[in-house]
Amino acid sequence: MISITEKTLQDLQFPTVLETISDGCNTDIGKEKALQIKPFKNKEELMQSLMQTSEYVSSFQNNNAIPNHGFDAITHEIKFLAIEDSFLEVGSFRKIANLSATTNVLLNFLKKFDDYYPNLNARASRVELTKDIITAIDAIVDKYGEIKDNASPALAGIRQNMNLVRGKVNQSFGLALTQYNGLGYLDDIKESFVQNRRVLAVLAMYRRKVKGSILGSSKTGSIAYIEPEATLKYSRELANLEYEEKEEITRILKNLSNVIRPYLPLLIEYQEFLSDIDVVAGKAKYANRINGILPAITEERRLFFREAYHPILYLNNKQKKEVTHPQTIELKQENRIIVISGPNAGGKTISLKTVGLLQLMLQSGILIPVHERSETFLFDRILTDIGDNQSIENHLSTYSYRLKNMNYFLKKCNNKTMFLIDEFGTGSDPELGGALAEIFLEEFYHREAFGIITTHYSNLKILANELPYATNANMMFDEKSLEPMYKLALGQAGSSFTFEVAQKNGIPFGLINRAKKKIEVGKVRFDKTIATLQKERSKLEKTSLNLKEEETRAREESKKMENINTKIQQKLESYQELYDSNQKIIYIGQKIDDIAEKYFNNKNKKELIGEFLKIVEIENSKRKKATPKEAKAKVEKQKEIIAEVQVKVEEIRKEKKEKKLKPVIEKPKPILKVGDRVRMLDGRSVGSIDIIEKNKATVNYGIFTSKVSLDELELVEAVKK
Repeated sequence: MISITEKTLQDLQFPTVLETISDGCNTDIGKEKALQIKPFKNKEELMQSLMQTSEYVSSFQNNNAIPNHGFDAITHEIKFLAIEDSFLEVGSFRKIANLSATTNVLLNFLKKFDDYYPNLNARASRVELTKDIITAIDAIVDKYGEIKDNASPALAGIRQNMNLVRGKVNQSFGLALTQYNGLGYLDDIKESFVQNRRVLAVLAMYRRKVKGSILGSSKTGSIAYIEPEATLKYSRELANLEYEEKEEITRILKNLSNVIRPYLPLLIEYQEFLSDIDVVAGKAKYANRINGILPAITEERRLFFREAYHPILYLNNKQKKEVTHPQTIELKQENRIIVISGPNAGGKTISLKTVGLLQLMLQSGILIPVHERSETFLFDRILTDIGDNQSIENHLSTYSYRLKNMNYFLKKCNNKTMFLIDEFGTGSDPELGGALAEIFLEEFYHREAFGIITTHYSNLKILANELPYATNANMMFDEKSLEPMYKLALGQAGSSFTFEVAQKNGIPFGLINRAKKKIEVGKVRFDKTIATLQKERSKLEKTSLNLKEEETRAREESKKMENINTKIQQKLESYQELYDSNQKIIYIGQKIDDIAEKYFNNKNKKELIGEFLKIVEIENSKRKKATPKEAKAKVEKQKEIIAEVQVKVEEIRKEKKEKKLKPVIEKPKPILKVGDRVRMLDGRSVGSIDIIEKNKATVNYGIFTSKVSLDELELVEAVKK
């Protein structure tokens, strides 16, 4: 069961994130809910929340933007409806109608675009869609929040009579105004309103001459406000009608309240649904500002945040137009504790807080600013000890408080816990406090907890180096500029650069040298060695990057060469096949030539046909019957090869022509005799001469013999020489 304390939330500045999300909500209820966000205890609910936020973020980029879900809170109306025989004012019904209409629009939209927003629609599908509330209210109340004249027959009659009486009031008042103005009894303003009634502005000296009811006078007493006698009768009648109207409206509102009261649970659900969507929208707006995404959440015990930003620092720096440096941190079963060291103000605490806050945000259903290939799993507890926590009320020093905190860690720490401790071991004697811190670290290690600590203690750096599943890390520091680089390097402890930082802050060099003499030589040498190793590490990283680039280029070149070699091999095989085919054709041609010569000499047709059939049968026995598809492919391939060969032949002919143009000194041809090893001038096959007749030689190639002109042959020995 996931349990994260309020102290952890405060240590990691989680309330600051919630305040920013709250500012992005549209409604007061949504703002309050956003401030109450806590880590989820149920994984299924957490995944739904994360997916809902992720879907809302996607609506900023697609063409199906989620409709407005703002509303006026009806908390007051819900309380009144819960009281029997109570009734709501007319304005409250307009708020309820607007809430219902907004909910219905959103429910219909999410149902329509379920493919885009499946998780939001899953939340919406739990809410009932009804138009009965809107229909009931619209029949009584208009869009301006006033009771309609036709809300009831009685109200329609009353308002009709009121209009008639108002007409009579205005008519009688107009006659009185004309009469007394003609007599000069009225002031320049002539008329006014007192107690919402129309009156004449009569000069004080003539007030007894005007018949009517005095309703008031001016501050100076120079004007008396009199309602004419002719108007009084109609005013009383109008007042009676107004009272009747008020009574009828009250009756109508009571009836409407009774109609709406059964829908009270649904109205509560509507408000809850819209406020939940408002919180999702606030989280989505926040994710959009910090480039937040949903990383993979796995069952494997591995936390890998690649290019992770601290969201609060990122937004502050963005406002100041300053650069924020991302960090890449990995915790897994084989590397579950990281000990970060390095100079003060180098970013150790920020790196530690980044991991803790991002994990906390993710487990609270908030998207986080990391690379898309990041992944993590869910922790049951996140324990933190960050900052100076002196307690004046409980009379605890920093160290006493930290020991109390460590005791709590020891009780709760297990293999589903992540602990984050800043400046581990401080607050006491370096040697004694460091030894105790070393024991705590060993205990956390053996319980297989995941954790990150920051420290300046050398013994903790050494311990991290000795433990197989723990590792050192350092915040890199530029010794030349004496500026922190805000980059976390895993695998090596970092120097605190105490004297370098002091020098940067203007401490005189002489004082720094005196301080160096005060401490142990071994400590200085150890710290200097670490600093030197950090420099070497930086150089090795650059060299490693260069080597990787060279290796990548070499692999690409190797692949290219392999492709070229493959193509050349294929061409050679094709040429060899063509050559063998040509040699076979030459051999068959020579056989047919021999048969033709025999027939020329003896004219024996039977022998001619027998010899010819024998050759055909021998060749057919070597052939395999190919399918039409294979035959077509073979023909196409032969065409390609012949085309390539023709190109090569043309090139060779061109070369020969060029050679012919040059004076060539012919070498004396050797005299060929039986037994000589020869080959054709334009061929490669080597054979031996069996017979020489006139100007032709019979050359034996082993599997066949061929008759060739002596001029077309050359000695193999002569070629070798």
